[in-house]
Amino acid sequence: MAQNKKIRVGITHGDINGIGYEVIMKALEDPLMTDLCTPIVYGSSKALSYHRKALEMGNVNFTLVPRAEDAADGVNNLVEVVDGEVRIELGSPSEAAGKAALAALKRAADDLRNGIIDVMVTAPINKDSISIFRVTRSFWSRASARATRR
Repeated sequence: MAQNKKIRVGITHGDINGIGYEVIMKALEDPLMTDLCTPIVYGSSKALSYHRKALEMGNVNFTLVPRAEDAADGVNNLVEVVDGEVRIELGSPSEAAGKAALAALKRAADDLRNGIIDVMVTAPINKDSISIFRVTRSFWSRASARATRR
């Protein structure tokens, strides 16, 4: 007999200097979300901690998992995609924010293509941060095409 498996939703953190973490945490603070799906945020535990404190949203908890394959049902999962320290500069585009956004997009797109997650959602991205990192629009086309190939 087939088991009912929850949909695995990959969520990229978007721009670490923007509203991405706020949007993600506000969506995931409702316990109904983990009843409906298995959220897997591709992001930075340090950026998450910064935004949780700044927004006073300590009630939204995440379980750090090394890979999306290790995500647990019933909790908000976080896959670390940013190595080392992150510098948050709220409202300002930066190379670090562009690198972090792209790291999350790449990892989530790869996991989607490989069937590890079922759908991918992206938090808002500041295109100026991406431009600072010298990435052209062709990246978006390649990432989208890569993610939809199965």
